[in-house]
Amino acid sequence: MDILNDWSHIAQKYAEKFFSYLPTLIGTIILLIVGLWVIKLIIKYVDKFFQKKDYDPTLEKFTLNLLSWGLKILLFVLVITNLGVETTSLVAAIGAAGLAIGLALQGSLANFAGGVLLIVLKPFKVGDWIEAQGVSGSVVEITLFYTKIDTFGNQRVVVPNGQLSNDNITNYSYNNLRRENLTFGISYDDDIKAAKEVLTKLIDEQKDIVRDPAPQVLVGELGDSSVNFYVRYFAPNSVFWDLHWNVIEEGKIRLEAAGMTIPYPQRDVYLYDQTKMSGTQLKEQKKNSEDKPAEK
Repeated sequence: MDILNDWSHIAQKYAEKFFSYLPTLIGTIILLIVGLWVIKLIIKYVDKFFQKKDYDPTLEKFTLNLLSWGLKILLFVLVITNLGVETTSLVAAIGAAGLAIGLALQGSLANFAGGVLLIVLKPFKVGDWIEAQGVSGSVVEITLFYTKIDTFGNQRVVVPNGQLSNDNITNYSYNNLRRENLTFGISYDDDIKAAKEVLTKLIDEQKDIVRDPAPQVLVGELGDSSVNFYVRYFAPNSVFWDLHWNVIEEGKIRLEAAGMTIPYPQRDVYLYDQTKMSGTQLKEQKKNSEDKPAEK
């Protein structure tokens, strides 16, 4: 009987505590639901603001994620505090957890820091053609930890942001104009002025080439077997490679049509018939072979 009375007393005691704590619990649940709804509403309005202002997509995504996580952490602290947990203990627990996570994820944190630098400093953006870390291709996506690149062969390469932010990056799309420098070689016996006129006319016919700064056709080098012309011009990125292939093809065709010779590396080989060699030469050759020490 005493045991039943004790259990009844304990149950009554905890029931009283529960009912006294119930308003706080209900208020905390309401705070959590309303807080999540308010955060969702804020993110929605910020997203609309970014869309109206036409900001960089990567910066938009990074800002929205950062804002969302920041507001959720703030809400979590408010909920825990409302439940009666001491803020000092909570901060100490979060600090200890952060230290442990930081030690375990050093590489990931380096990638995160690199991602923040890439997004803030913007050395490139989505759609740019870049070359870095031995990879050349078009940027598809920039996340907080990795950058995704599609190569010329349509392979997807995922590069860690930590390494990418600490290395040299060549951005071929950063400037709207790109400079070309082609080399055409002609024989030393050909007419230099005639060859220059052919190449100049070819460049003048290309409507997509920028005229300011003006294109140049220069005698750039007197090579070992050819006189080399440098053809230099600026062109928009959108038509750069089309012009590159066309100028090379047409340049060769027109130089040959004008009677120019395009030299290529060659080697002269002389063959000797030993049966026609004089007796003295044969004796010297035989003597030289006898004087050589035998190979072991």
